[in-house]
Amino acid sequence: MTGRPAAMPYILMYHSISRYDSDPYRITVSPRRFTAQMAWLKRRGLRGVSVRELLLAEASGQAHRMVGLTFDGGYADFATDAVPVLLRYGFTATVFAVAGMLGGENAWDRDCPRKPLMGAAELRRVTGAGMEVGSHSVRHVSLTGAADAELEMELKESRVVLEEALDREIAGFSYPYGHAGLREVDAVRSAGYSYACAIWRSECSGRHALARTCVGDSDGPLRLRAKRLAHDLRWGRS
Repeated sequence: MTGRPAAMPYILMYHSISRYDSDPYRITVSPRRFTAQMAWLKRRGLRGVSVRELLLAEASGQAHRMVGLTFDGGYADFATDAVPVLLRYGFTATVFAVAGMLGGENAWDRDCPRKPLMGAAELRRVTGAGMEVGSHSVRHVSLTGAADAELEMELKESRVVLEEALDREIAGFSYPYGHAGLREVDAVRSAGYSYACAIWRSECSGRHALARTCVGDSDGPLRLRAKRLAHDLRWGRS
């Protein structure tokens, strides 16, 4: 059983927030566009929150005007370009860090501009500012192609590294590339994570495979509204 909910909370997925010249994988949103997107949420009476906060509010029936904000990869620009905007609007968010590459670069993004990643000190600063840190594995590999022992290591070691760096519990996980099947979802649950984020809706959808809506640099007010409506129609939310 996957524990699939009757309705899926609305969670947006970002990666990098920075100025750019080349973005072949479309993982980057410019600071100007990101600010406009957060302002759009605020104007509509919505509040961006971490996934942990969103799920707690869902459990008590208080999440009606909340939107989950997630940032995969642990890029350094989360601290420099995203967090100041989030704080300006009274928002929080969850950033999923690659535990084995703290302070390094996005080596997993082939043929893509190199981007620096947050180190332990930067992760501590963003948690001090009210953000949540989750795990994005040890090495950012596709878990569906990993052997059982490798899968267990990616889940458990990444959590240990981040908990030691931050001296706090790591509750959430995000599947690299969004790759997650029944085996991976069961392994994440068994590893002790209280929730996990996928990307697409699937047979695994539920608390340990939360579907998310991708947000890009081309998403202005009309596209944001269309994406919200599509989510509500798909998951039966009002």
